[in-house]
Amino acid sequence: MKQEHKNITKTIIITSFLSGLRLDKALSQSLPDHSRSRIKRWILNRQVKVNNCVVTMPDKKVLQGELIEISYVVEYVKSLKPENIFLNVVYEDDFIVIINKPSNLVVHPGVGNTSGTVLNALLYHYPNISVVPRAGIVQRLDKDTTGLMLIAKDIDTQVKLVKLFQLHKIRREYDAIVYGNIVNNGTIDRPIARNFFNRTSMCVHPSGKSAITHYQVIETFSHSYTRVRLQLETGRTHQIRVHMAHIQHPLIGDKKYGKSKHLLYLKKRYDRTFNHCCVFSFERQALHASMLKFVHPITGVSMRWKIPLPLDMLGLLNVLRLSL
Repeated sequence: MKQEHKNITKTIIITSFLSGLRLDKALSQSLPDHSRSRIKRWILNRQVKVNNCVVTMPDKKVLQGELIEISYVVEYVKSLKPENIFLNVVYEDDFIVIINKPSNLVVHPGVGNTSGTVLNALLYHYPNISVVPRAGIVQRLDKDTTGLMLIAKDIDTQVKLVKLFQLHKIRREYDAIVYGNIVNNGTIDRPIARNFFNRTSMCVHPSGKSAITHYQVIETFSHSYTRVRLQLETGRTHQIRVHMAHIQHPLIGDKKYGKSKHLLYLKKRYDRTFNHCCVFSFERQALHASMLKFVHPITGVSMRWKIPLPLDMLGLLNVLRLSL
C-alpha cells in the first residue's frame, strides 16, 4: 500500500469553554482525532503558533479569543478502494448519511481488514466523500454490533458533528440482552482504559478515560437474562460491553468480555435445554444501536431516528420468552 503525505494547517479560535486550559489540552479537545501526546509533540517541534508566535510550552494557558495555528503532515493510504457493498440507508441529505449497519461488517479498514468495510462502501456510493477524513465516519460500531451509524458528507459537517459528540449533544440508545436478572435501572460511571495485558481489549481502570453508561430494564426472563436499553454519555471503545461485564451482566454472545465463572456455571447447568442452547450458541454480542437524536449541524432542525431490532435478536427474545 502506497503512503501519501498531505500538509495540513488548522486554525482555532479559543472559546470561553477552552479559556484557561493548557495549550495541549485545549488543542486535544478541539482536535479529537489526534492524541494529546501527538499534539504535545507538535508543540515541542515548533509546529504550533499562538497569535502568530511559535509556542513550545504544552502547559501554557490559553485565553478566550486567542488564535491558534497548527501545521502538521498527515500520512494516509492511497490504495483504499471503493467497493460495491450494499448500505442500508435510513436517511440522507446533502450533509449527512445514516445507515443501518448489519452484523459481520467492519467499519474501518485495519490490520486483517483492508477491504469489505463500511468505509470501502462509502467510497463507492459517495465518491466525493474521499476527501473527508475517514470517509466522513464520526462514530464506529463494532464488527458484530448492528444498528444506526452516522456519516458526514463533507469536512465542515464532520467537524460540527464531532463537536456535538464532545458536548454530549448527540443522544444514542442501544438495545442489549445480557446475562443475569437486573432489577433496577442504573448508571455505570467507571473509567475505561486499554487492557495492559491484551491490547485489543479494554477494561475498567482508574487511569482510564471517563465513561458513563445509563441502563434501563425493558424485560426480564427466567434463568437470569435481561433485555436492557442503554444510553451513552461518552463513546469509549467497547464501552457498553466493558461496563456491563464490569457489573457482572455481560452481553449474550460477547466472546471477548462475556467469559466468567458465573456463565460457565449457567452453561453447565442449563445447556441441555432448548432456550439455553440458543443463548450459548448466539454468534455475536446481542447489541443493537437503535436510536439517534440530535440537532442537525447545518439546518438546525431537531431530528430523531429509531429502528427495530434485527431478526437474530428478535428470535433470541422469542426463545427466552418461552421460558417464562
